[in-house]
Amino acid sequence: MYDGIINVYKEKGFTSHDAVAKLRGILGQKKVGHTGTLDPAAEGVLPVCAGKGTRLCDMLTDHDKEYRAVLLLGVTTDTQDMTGEIVSRSEAGGLSEAEVREAVLSFEGGYEQVPPMYSALKVNGKRLYELAREGKEIERPARPVRLYEIVIEELTLPEVRFRVSCSKGTYIRTLCHDIGKRLGVGGCMKELCRLRVGRFASEDAWTLSELQALKDTGRLSEAVISLEAVFAELPRLQADGEALDRLIRNGNPFRYTKGVPFAPGAAVRVYDRAGMFTGVYEYSEEKTMFCPRKIFLGGN
Repeated sequence: MYDGIINVYKEKGFTSHDAVAKLRGILGQKKVGHTGTLDPAAEGVLPVCAGKGTRLCDMLTDHDKEYRAVLLLGVTTDTQDMTGEIVSRSEAGGLSEAEVREAVLSFEGGYEQVPPMYSALKVNGKRLYELAREGKEIERPARPVRLYEIVIEELTLPEVRFRVSCSKGTYIRTLCHDIGKRLGVGGCMKELCRLRVGRFASEDAWTLSELQALKDTGRLSEAVISLEAVFAELPRLQADGEALDRLIRNGNPFRYTKGVPFAPGAAVRVYDRAGMFTGVYEYSEEKTMFCPRKIFLGGN
């Protein structure tokens, strides 16, 4: 049984579900889950959790992300990317590079983004893409997203290649749509590559064929990042007595006053007296205690 995170490079043509299914076969275990959907036409980083690592899935979806995308101006589609039906075409030849550059960069910072109908978000228990396939469109409330940096890498109208780092929940195809709308000619996403999810970067990711090759040569464990390593940047806290050890091993809250941060929400990686990594705890100002966020000791 493998316990940890595998930084998978999802190639075009695979759904995120396909990638997980194939990885289950490579790992030889059922307990495998991904940390956030990547569209079939997109490629790039897809951290996959295995064994006890599946307890991390919700934490990893909270991470900031970085993408490289190609915006095609003058075309809108019902999916906001090139996989959908074309809704409209406009002449983008009259745009200057300066006004396109200004429009793209104007989205840096925070803005209210309306999620696309073709998305996995649920409304009244039904996913938006299911409603969209039935020909229905419903009102979606805008959600705050943050674009930390946008870098235009190539501008050859009507296409714009750019890199963007952003908060969780940001739809890059919707960003492309919104840029096109601001320019008055419409736009959609032509290409997308996810470069980073938190600490997981594309240059360190493994394709499914590479993972299969590692398995065939008995080296698959090289691709599995341990749970402890995922939280290496957090302060270490180890039980120094029997009472604290008992609380930690049972996943209970505890008080500790020896050299660890006490800011609200401060997180630490916790070890029992034997030096075994047991979980991640966060400091609760209300309770004045460290409370468990994720427990990895015991069970599968």
